[in-house]
Amino acid sequence: MFIPLYDTNRLRHIKLQYVTISLIALNTLIYFATALGGEQFSNAAVLGLGFIPSVVHDSVELAPQFVVIPESLSYVTYSFLHADIFHLGGNMLFLWVFGDNVEDALGHVRFLAFYLLCAIAGAFFQGLIAWDSQVPLIGASGAIAGVVAAYLILYPRVKVWVLAFARIPLRIPAFIPLILWILFQIVMFAAGGEDQVSWACHVGGIIAGAVLVLILRNRAVPLLAGADEEAVVVAGQVPVAADPAPNDPQPAQPAPRWGRGSASNPD
Repeated sequence: MFIPLYDTNRLRHIKLQYVTISLIALNTLIYFATALGGEQFSNAAVLGLGFIPSVVHDSVELAPQFVVIPESLSYVTYSFLHADIFHLGGNMLFLWVFGDNVEDALGHVRFLAFYLLCAIAGAFFQGLIAWDSQVPLIGASGAIAGVVAAYLILYPRVKVWVLAFARIPLRIPAFIPLILWILFQIVMFAAGGEDQVSWACHVGGIIAGAVLVLILRNRAVPLLAGADEEAVVVAGQVPVAADPAPNDPQPAQPAPRWGRGSASNPD
């Protein structure tokens, strides 16, 4: 429906979004490492590092050759694996456009915790919905869904460039594409959409992102902010009058009173 391209939202509290950049680099590195390893290696990585509800819930035992980590760690590791280049590219594009400003609002360490917790929430919700599923869950979509929800709460009126229907460039307020994207995930989850997409993981990430951003954000960051050129009133701040510029005209002064008693205040 909408492909995000760029937002007009500068960083205010950090100089560089190095957690966002590192996450994109790590996801990309892992994808190419597994892809270049061949189909057999890639399948082994998915089984060993992907989130498999039936395995995590101990209703199915994974073959010993695929056990490379404790089962509980797959709540996180699954989010660094991707099925193909389009799966990777779509998730990383959303992270590149929206992740930097969420990192700016939370700070580096809290943003990393936020991202991982949203990924965990996505897998957890998928596990609740499909308790005995033997299908591995992979992809950063749960974490990305949390980033989208956080951005919507923080910066709904910031203008973003998007491709509507993958071909029409538009510059519109962020709340339009983001609300539509979130509603689409919820509708597809409720309708039981395509089996190859974990809509439950997306919904879990959205819920976690909406809650966690309220807890982890820097208190100096207002909610529902607009574009840079729009004034934002922060609760509790009292406007301070600026000093007049050197060339500004000074207010008129009373004329001096000459003669006796001129230096005294009048009664």
